[in-house]
Amino acid sequence: MSRKKSRTTAYIIMSAMAVIFVLPLLWVIFASFNPDAGVGLKLPSTWVMENYQAVLSESKNMRSFGVGLVLSIGVAALEVVACALASYPLSRYELKYKKTFMYTILFMSCLPMTALMIPAYRLFVTLHLMDNLFGVVLFMAATQLPYNMWMMKNFMDQVSIELEEAAWVDGANKFKSLLNIVMPLMIPGLCTIAIHSFASSWGNFFTPFILLTSTSKYPAAVRLFQFFGTHGVNYGHLAAYSVMYSIPSIVLYSLAQGFMSKGFIMQGANKG
Repeated sequence: MSRKKSRTTAYIIMSAMAVIFVLPLLWVIFASFNPDAGVGLKLPSTWVMENYQAVLSESKNMRSFGVGLVLSIGVAALEVVACALASYPLSRYELKYKKTFMYTILFMSCLPMTALMIPAYRLFVTLHLMDNLFGVVLFMAATQLPYNMWMMKNFMDQVSIELEEAAWVDGANKFKSLLNIVMPLMIPGLCTIAIHSFASSWGNFFTPFILLTSTSKYPAAVRLFQFFGTHGVNYGHLAAYSVMYSIPSIVLYSLAQGFMSKGFIMQGANKG
């Protein structure tokens, strides 16, 4: 009876949490098709595409999506390359202070963004990188590097070093063994790092809002904030933009599933 009560209680709590998360999502979907959308959750009396047409016809919205994709893809690509190169010696070499260095990296990943923005702002002013998209990419990649490098190192530890040793016997150097042996077997890890980097950059509001001064360079996350104007909020347009804002992350997760499954199959085959 006690086990049954515990299970019932767990189901009740999970159902309540599901409702809490589902209701805002339903509001976003319903309001995006409602010409008279408001704060309350209600089914549209008429399902129309006017909100999406209005959002798509605004050049600032499309430009913000393009800027957001450039920033997020740039950060994801830079993170994958940098983490692979930085994690290889940590995974393969016996370093004297490796554990201390790894814990230092873990501590750096716990620093709040607000604590970094003041010195980062000063650094960007000194280096003349303010209002520079490439500078924002470098900063966001640097802030994500400690955590992603820790994850990449754990993935790399799962790849047997005997496979590399066999490649070294055949004449391959360290870089070729990393590129041709280790990286193909780490496709799940690479996808994880890329997805995490893309999602973190795509949803990053604070960094581009501080380091970019031109409104034409604002990414989608900052553009979403601008819907809350001084003359009220058009909830239909806001909901439509929010739905479109979530599409890149959903598409990325869906496409990555195939690559991650392929990576696990390759890893098992090579180990066998």
